[in-house]
Amino acid sequence: MDLAQSPLARPFPDLPAIDGVILRVARARYKNWDRADLTFAEFAPATSVAGVFTKSACASSEVEMGREQVRLGSARALVVNAGNSNAFTGVRGREAVEQIMAQVAEALDCEPSSVFVSSTGVIGVPLPKDKARAGVAAVLEAEPCGWEEAASAIGTTDTFTKGAKSSALLGETRVELAGIIKGSGMIAPDLATMLGYIFTDAAIGAAFFQEMLSKANAATFSCITVDGDTSTSDTVLAFATGAAGNTPLASWDDAGADAFYAALLDICRELAQLVVRDGEGAQKFIEIAIAGAKDDESARRVGLAIANSPLVKTAIAGGDANWGRVVMAVGKAGEPADRDRLSIGFGGTWAAKDGQPLANYDEAPVARHLEGEDIRMDVDLGIGEGRATVWTCDLTHGYISINADYRS
Repeated sequence: MDLAQSPLARPFPDLPAIDGVILRVARARYKNWDRADLTFAEFAPATSVAGVFTKSACASSEVEMGREQVRLGSARALVVNAGNSNAFTGVRGREAVEQIMAQVAEALDCEPSSVFVSSTGVIGVPLPKDKARAGVAAVLEAEPCGWEEAASAIGTTDTFTKGAKSSALLGETRVELAGIIKGSGMIAPDLATMLGYIFTDAAIGAAFFQEMLSKANAATFSCITVDGDTSTSDTVLAFATGAAGNTPLASWDDAGADAFYAALLDICRELAQLVVRDGEGAQKFIEIAIAGAKDDESARRVGLAIANSPLVKTAIAGGDANWGRVVMAVGKAGEPADRDRLSIGFGGTWAAKDGQPLANYDEAPVARHLEGEDIRMDVDLGIGEGRATVWTCDLTHGYISINADYRS
């Protein structure tokens, strides 16, 4: 299935090399396509790892095993398969993952538990062990590659490769962060997004790294939605090689901890927004800022109720400032709200204040705003101090076309 590039695409950035990370790609041919579909990353010994995963009750074996592996706190390799999610495949699916882990562990002389595996693609088809074995053998012998090649190989219905970077100054040591991500549909994450990977040369303890990633995730990957559907394979993993040589971070009291977290939050936000910009069939990127909610979590839930509404999303697709649909979405969110305190605006122009339309409301500037690609929506519930920002895209016929033909 050949897909035209999203009009919201961003060019792939020039990502920095991360000391202690070697990337390779190969063709395992998990799907009938002539392209690399296997990404491999090798890490220096003593690399710390953190991860967040889908809460789907039908999660893949890769997710189930990854949850246990991150608790051990160290990583030596990452293997990402595209074209087959290996989810809902029972014992055969788990055996395929264990085979990959063992094969890589033997090559790197490390424990299988330090080899992380992710898979993405069609649900319900066991990962073929013969292709898995041949693919791993090929990628272990492949020449090192760059970030864009690695990002391209993990895509499925993605229309552009996605990457981001950031950096932080820890004392006198500058540390770099680079990240790649795939995702376009089945995006309504609960703790994570589709498949995202962040790499840094910073030295940071695994437990503190996990705390930081979980916090950053709550404000970024858990605030995006394309279609309201949470994947069986959603995963974000972060790897810290320690090669920069900074004094290892172990708590928020350590010098540089706040700076590193700001950089991590920044790269997570950028990666999350890139997924929305490649939403299946998307023509518009929508930022929804919620204020005045009971608390921040309530604000996030209200924002996601608006962002997941097909009626709101199709109105934006048609350039229609139908704020009545926003009222509907706020009301159905199941969160505290007061009709007579609710205010709604588009692109900096308020359409309704304190529960009623403004008498002097001029829809012309709103209509002009909705003609653009980047849409801003403000909703103030007027009952508390809670705030959140969520990101979504419009809903067009392109979404139907892509997903109706997904398995073909």
